[in-house]
Amino acid sequence: MSYITNHRPAGRSTFVTESNIQLMKKVVFITGASSGMGKVTARVLAQEGYIVYAAARRTEKMDDLRTAGVIPIQMDVTDEASMVNGVQYIINAQGRIDVLVNNAGFGSYGAIEDVAMNDARYQLEVNVFGAARLAQLVLPYMRQQRQGRIINISSIGGKFAMPLGGWYHASKFALEALSDSMRNEVKQFGINVVVIEPGGVQSEWGGIATDHLKKVSGGTVYRPLVDGFMKLAAGAESKAADPMVIVKLIRQAIEAKKPKTRYSGGYMAGVILFMRKIFSDKMLDSILMSQYKLKPATR
Repeated sequence: MSYITNHRPAGRSTFVTESNIQLMKKVVFITGASSGMGKVTARVLAQEGYIVYAAARRTEKMDDLRTAGVIPIQMDVTDEASMVNGVQYIINAQGRIDVLVNNAGFGSYGAIEDVAMNDARYQLEVNVFGAARLAQLVLPYMRQQRQGRIINISSIGGKFAMPLGGWYHASKFALEALSDSMRNEVKQFGINVVVIEPGGVQSEWGGIATDHLKKVSGGTVYRPLVDGFMKLAAGAESKAADPMVIVKLIRQAIEAKKPKTRYSGGYMAGVILFMRKIFSDKMLDSILMSQYKLKPATR
């Protein structure tokens, strides 16, 4: 039986065994918790008795979470020292991390031809490499415990790619693949890797994505596509699901004895994932592009 030193802030050390770790409050570490479903997840889990550490670049936006018992951590998932220090802070305080929720991410839209490569790299740095590095940092502790959950927040956009979102979709497709590989690597240690695939959910995400899209491609040859996308986005925004839809899925992924490999929810999630399964690429292209209502090109 392995033992894990549990360092308390006051300086005392106790020992946690594999047999009694299940009786203790689970320690949850969630990134991207300054807004949207990350923030709601942190609050709900803390209210339900979990020990929650919530990471974001802007800790001032998490001041309200403190009253719910959440412990904010300043972290930039593109900065190595920031990630290492954040994980070590939790280990020093609690001696373990039971659940990592890789929620930090954003969507930066624009036509592939128009997006600067530095912007493309940053999209992957946040959505893929940040999540992968945090998994690397927590896995040694989870292996010691012989238990743990890594929950990666992907998207239905990790299965289905729309025009003008190529780099965002590339990041989510990559996260899906990494999750599949990791799941089969670490299950021998009692660790589960789960993917959450949100559809449309109320958040700041849509505004950030569309603002960048207009800036990058709104004045280029791709403007007709941009105009069509903006109309679609405006219609979808009013139908976006409450973040609690995704919070419930995350909670299921944490609490299920044998969690699914994937959970999905939110506006259009079920419909789009079903279409992805049954339609050919060309059929899906035709259905998708019909929604953009493009006018024939003129000379």
